[in-house]
Amino acid sequence: MELIFNDGNFNDEVLKSDIPVLVDFYADWCGPCKMMAPVVEKIAEKYAGKVKVGKLNVDASPASAAKYKVMSIPTFLVFKNGEVTGTLVGAVSQAALEAKLL
Repeated sequence: MELIFNDGNFNDEVLKSDIPVLVDFYADWCGPCKMMAPVVEKIAEKYAGKVKVGKLNVDASPASAAKYKVMSIPTFLVFKNGEVTGTLVGAVSQAALEAKLL
């Protein structure tokens, strides 16, 4: 199951996580974001307990999006130990996302 990240919980849920975190920066009006939703959900199920997977609505949480210079959506950032270790922008394959996680 995907988590919901926002400006309020980002520090605790993402930056302080002891396992890798995949953050899907999205917006409700974004077509490619909707297209990626099932792929992100599959990754959340496949890596449950090993990787934390969640979404961050850029309209509702602009501070986090600005901090990581998210200019287009969907943008996927992988965090390990509070640092960005992988970035993918746009509609990408499940294999491409998984490659950034591992």
